[in-house]
Amino acid sequence: MSTQRVAVVTGAARGIGAATAARLAKDGYAVAVLDLDEGACADAVKAITDAGGKAIAVGVDVSDAEQVEAGVKRIADELGPPVVLVNNAGIIRDNLIFKMTQDDWDTVMAVHLRGAFLMTKACQAYMTQEKFGRIVNLSSSSAQGNRGQSNYSAAKAGMQGFTKTLAIELGKFGVTANAVAPGFIETDMTRATAERVGVPFEDFLKGAAAQIPVQRTGKPDDIAAMVAFLCSEDAGFVSGQVIYVAGGPLD
Repeated sequence: MSTQRVAVVTGAARGIGAATAARLAKDGYAVAVLDLDEGACADAVKAITDAGGKAIAVGVDVSDAEQVEAGVKRIADELGPPVVLVNNAGIIRDNLIFKMTQDDWDTVMAVHLRGAFLMTKACQAYMTQEKFGRIVNLSSSSAQGNRGQSNYSAAKAGMQGFTKTLAIELGKFGVTANAVAPGFIETDMTRATAERVGVPFEDFLKGAAAQIPVQRTGKPDDIAAMVAFLCSEDAGFVSGQVIYVAGGPLD
């Protein structure tokens, strides 16, 4: 690429987001490492720059329209037009439906769905202008339903419908939109789930691996690899798809 393209990864301070930011930087993108706390992005940015890549940390609450607008403008000013967007920011507020509060529901919806909407709306303006764009939304195998996650499951299923509609609306501008739905990935989020159900994390991993056809749990790099492909030139004819990266068949 003659001029370095710019990628934005939300929720990129750690886990899947940090792994994805590092992979995209390795693939030649300048990367905006975006998270709620800008200071928390320091390690992810350092890992990229130490490896010879280009990255900046950007603190944004993706559910806040003004912060999103300001953050994306800053990215455009400092790095260039953001033409790759990975909507990875997410939180969990797990509980069975009879215990789940309205705040548990609203907070999860705000980060996942409103956050993806606001970030996409801000970035697509640059993508359509550049006649090139890649949007990858993080869904989850929980979109198929998961006990104690009615809010998260609904949000992750919503990401799939959002993705398909973006593909329809933005395709004529050279913009693709796809969703990646991870299965069991070793992250702080799955560690928190193990704590919630009262199982030591190592036992939790073994139990999960036994249920997965490839007989192992996923790593953040497994997701980063799929996201990187969907962001590449080679994936220009792949759009509106939901790809389960789960070590076995899910649909």
